[in-house]
Amino acid sequence: MATTSDTGASAPSGPKKKWTDTIAPRVFWPAASIIAAFVLFTVIFPTTMGDAFDAIQDTIVGTFSWYYLLIVSGFVVFAIWIGLGHFGDIKLAPKDEEPEFKLKSWFAMLFAAGMGIGLVFWGVAEPLNHFAGVPNRASGIAAADEQGAQDSIVQTFLHWGLHPWAIYVVVGVAIAYAIHRKQRPVSIRWALEPLLGNRVKGWIGDVIDIAAIVGTLFGVATSLGLGVAQIASGLDFMGLVSNPGNWTNIILIGAITTLAIVSVVTGLKKGIKILSNTNMGLAALLLLFVLVTGPTLFIFRELVQSIGDYFQNIFQLSFNATALQGEDGTEWQGWWTAFYWGWWISWAPFVGVFIARISRGRTVREFVAGVLIVPTVVTFLWFTVFGGTGLYRELFGQGGLVGADGSVDTEGSLFGLLGELPGGTVVVAGAVILIALFFVTSSDSGSLVVDMLASGGDPEPPRWSRVFWAAAEGLVAIALMLAGGLQALKIAAIVIALPFSVVMLGMCVSIWRDFSAERRTQVRIQRRLQRDELTEHVSQSLIEEGLVEPNGDEPSDDKSKSASTASGKT
Repeated sequence: MATTSDTGASAPSGPKKKWTDTIAPRVFWPAASIIAAFVLFTVIFPTTMGDAFDAIQDTIVGTFSWYYLLIVSGFVVFAIWIGLGHFGDIKLAPKDEEPEFKLKSWFAMLFAAGMGIGLVFWGVAEPLNHFAGVPNRASGIAAADEQGAQDSIVQTFLHWGLHPWAIYVVVGVAIAYAIHRKQRPVSIRWALEPLLGNRVKGWIGDVIDIAAIVGTLFGVATSLGLGVAQIASGLDFMGLVSNPGNWTNIILIGAITTLAIVSVVTGLKKGIKILSNTNMGLAALLLLFVLVTGPTLFIFRELVQSIGDYFQNIFQLSFNATALQGEDGTEWQGWWTAFYWGWWISWAPFVGVFIARISRGRTVREFVAGVLIVPTVVTFLWFTVFGGTGLYRELFGQGGLVGADGSVDTEGSLFGLLGELPGGTVVVAGAVILIALFFVTSSDSGSLVVDMLASGGDPEPPRWSRVFWAAAEGLVAIALMLAGGLQALKIAAIVIALPFSVVMLGMCVSIWRDFSAERRTQVRIQRRLQRDELTEHVSQSLIEEGLVEPNGDEPSDDKSKSASTASGKT
């Protein structure tokens, strides 16, 4: 895999390529056409698209929500298996080389890309929504009381814990092994080579990459739309904008997409790395501020208790399809678990490729530990600090985050919480900046990944196409906002996830085949080395005992020969 241009390596000699030579035309043009058609049709006919989204959601959630629950739980088991088993020693590099990025930068980039804006958006809002019973109480959280608050935190842990990161592990490991170990281009299709063989080079591979590009754009656009809605709410809270609407959201998307374009043009080792580290620093400061100024002792106690409840109930929660709740159960799945699993799967091509790209030199065990365990612990802490503080305020404080009618201001609940803490106005402004930076990081990382896929797997795609795809993400976010706002964003994620989930199942088979073949090779080598060592040890022992000469001949026992000669003469 080529190093990035940020290293200062000289460009290869030869004539400069035309822009048409820097793309994979059978992938770039179909993907760009699909995105352009969607944006145009949605802008021209927003109501029609909104109705279509609603119909599609009813069909997919009502028909396939059980399937999403089943396969995502399977991904958790698969990720733990490859991390803890004998496959964990496999190196994601052609040789025994050191990781390309230091642990701190690696973790910051994968975390900012993998969650980022979602943590800030849902940190306070999701536990409050479960607590209030939004959209209904099909989850089994019966009332807004102490038990309901505890169950709300645990339900949130399910949606942000092991399951989403296991999705990223599956895609990330499959791609990392293909591009680092087998020296394949940076592309989704090559992760399925053990399953499809040479067919990945044809139209099947093209379709896989096209689906990955479209899914990535919609997944990132969903997060961008959520982030913009929250930024607008923060500006409204500070009195800078009054009653923000679509035009406010469009202007914000345009402004922050411009910043993302600047970042993605500077490359992986400069703009994206610096922004990711900055994001993590600001997020850590915000977390520490709420932890110290909020109900600190309660937060620590709740964290320990909620982790225990999570692992005690993880199987029941993982397979809770709300089957006996009828239409309420279907609606709840569309709002929460089915939406989340669809959202994470739609993000999987982007996050998987990005994490694979930055994980050269790490073992499978390091990869799984870094991508599955560490982020899960951090998200548990995050939701306990923010969601727990919000629930504490509702149960034991002045309340106000849940309306009298049971409604929750999802976009503004974070600012409502921060505004009541010491120095609230300054902290709200800092939170808005943090959200904007997460917005930029998600967009520039997604643009880089899409560009690599559309450029035939080039790890350093041309700048013009980085700009193109970053702008496309902004346009898709605008189109989804016009087609129905938050609900349209949720539906888009669920729809896009369905075809790519099949690709992910194929990746699991491919990983198993590749790892099993490599393990068999390692076992043969180990056995041969053991035989050689045993042979050398036995030979050395015979030499030391004088039974054989160092050259392998029988020893010449002079005394025995002399005795034999003397006996013969006698």
